[in-house]
Amino acid sequence: MKRKQNLNAAGLIAPALIVLAVVIGYPILRAVWLSFQGNRHLNPKTGIFEEGGFAGLENYLYWINNRCVSGTGQISQCPPGVIATDFWPALKITLFFTVVTVLLETILGMFMAIIMNGEYKGRGLVRAAVLVPWAIPTAVTAKLWQFMFAPDGIVNSLLGTHISWTTDPFYARLAVIIADVWKTAPFMALLILAGLQMIPRDVYDAARVDGASRIQTFFKITLPLVRPALMVAILFRTLDALRMYDLPVIMISASSNAPTATISQLVVEDMRQGNFNSASALSTLIFLLIFLVAFILVRFLGADVSGNERRSNRKAVQ
Repeated sequence: MKRKQNLNAAGLIAPALIVLAVVIGYPILRAVWLSFQGNRHLNPKTGIFEEGGFAGLENYLYWINNRCVSGTGQISQCPPGVIATDFWPALKITLFFTVVTVLLETILGMFMAIIMNGEYKGRGLVRAAVLVPWAIPTAVTAKLWQFMFAPDGIVNSLLGTHISWTTDPFYARLAVIIADVWKTAPFMALLILAGLQMIPRDVYDAARVDGASRIQTFFKITLPLVRPALMVAILFRTLDALRMYDLPVIMISASSNAPTATISQLVVEDMRQGNFNSASALSTLIFLLIFLVAFILVRFLGADVSGNERRSNRKAVQ
């Protein structure tokens, strides 16, 4: 009987798994295969473009060490002017944006989730208002903040300053962080709110009877019980921040040497130059980075993507 149920379950999920394998699995395998192929290049002898053929780790060395492997297998310096020199600065900027934005969004998201979880008149209106920034498309958000951070924009007018928000490296990065936190903190709040609503009210009533303060209630009850949902929210947001592209491109610049350039920008710019294979190598490096971060969050920091910890917490409370 149990075996029959397992077969029925496998038959029901098989179509979805096949679609995922085609939509997700094939592009990943295709990108990995292309990353080991050389880019098309002009043959000076024949004057025509030729396929690069198998290149081994040449495309990866191009990004990591700004070096190429010659036909003899020896490492030689890449031609000048390549955007591979922007890889490490872009990686640092990407990690910087990820750490700062996720930290700020987690704090603000928790604060907004606690407010939305309260019982008061107009709670539905508050929830709708909080989620408005997240519902706005990223391109619209970027243009909105670009206008606000213009030299004669509302931000400089309110502050009484003449800051070059889109050209100065420090303020350009600060502008991207502000815009990203404004847009994505509601997403964190929504996921954390779902975890808060799973906590029984009886637990808070018992804490109130025992004389626990609000601070004690938050750190002893709310935070431990909402932790699974909180870690999932951090996981999702971290993976999303690591592939940030449209916000800094629209707000600041699409150039690979811009002060806010991320590694996703390098992929797009390399593809625009016709270097699809080296762009595939960089995409593979981004994939490995995201996979490593996801593994650390799930394995060592306790991101409960399966929901087992939430079920255990509910049983313990009951």
